[in-house]
Amino acid sequence: MSDPALPAPRHLPVMPQEVVHYLTPSSGQIVVDATVGIGGHARLLAERVAPSGRLIGLDRDPRMLDLARLRLHGLPVTLVHRSFDELPAVLKELGVDIVDGVLADLGVASDQLDDPGRGLSFRTEGPLDMRLDPTSGEPASALVNRLGERELADIIWTYGEERFGRRIARRIVQEREESPLATTTQLAELVRRCVPRGKHQRIDPATRTFQALRIAVNDEMHALVRFLEALPAILRPGGRAVVISFHSLEDRRVKQAFRNKEIYAQLTRKVVQPGESEVRNNPRARSAKLRAVRKNDPVD
Repeated sequence: MSDPALPAPRHLPVMPQEVVHYLTPSSGQIVVDATVGIGGHARLLAERVAPSGRLIGLDRDPRMLDLARLRLHGLPVTLVHRSFDELPAVLKELGVDIVDGVLADLGVASDQLDDPGRGLSFRTEGPLDMRLDPTSGEPASALVNRLGERELADIIWTYGEERFGRRIARRIVQEREESPLATTTQLAELVRRCVPRGKHQRIDPATRTFQALRIAVNDEMHALVRFLEALPAILRPGGRAVVISFHSLEDRRVKQAFRNKEIYAQLTRKVVQPGESEVRNNPRARSAKLRAVRKNDPVD
């Protein structure tokens, strides 16, 4: 059971019952939460592998790890400040050869989105940063003020699937000649002027552009590919993996990797999505897609 003395999190773990169901963690196992966030999923998993098992949690955001330590206090957990695609190196450093289960929730935590200082949301004024690890890499402001029009357009189209990407890139280049783009609201207003909004359109016109730039700033798609390529060597035969994605680009790559019948048996024949009650309680879960596999036993 969760400790009621812990501070209430702003972020709610997505599909927690489904994660536990498909990973089937049990006492004595070694399980990895490769994107631990504030520890919502990790606590559920750590409680089930305790007392003789171990949960290894990675996150690239040191602030999220600080929050996770509060939630996971007293449980058999090792937390590491690293990106999920560095999992093989982390396990080697910890002296772990293979694990029983791996979870990767590819979403951004509400605690990150709701912090204006992170620059991840277009809803509030903040610096145009977008780095999930604020201790390394270049912020989005450097990227939008440095790249050429074609490069910006390619990023916005490839990672945001925004059909007005070229128009947005052109406007960015024009406006930065007058003054560099420095804040989230500057960029959001620029995008809104470029994207026609339909009468029944629910999402903000800036959504896709912000998604695209965040993915580019954090190298998220390449990191996902590296993680998926490394996963078979990390899992023991019979071990399980669950990945929760939040947009079609991620889900496409997960689906393709998990289709390899020589390596995996599908645990989810169709993608699993949150139920209506969960979406009502946690609207940010509405786009989540869960896929799960079990690693095949070696062929004699």
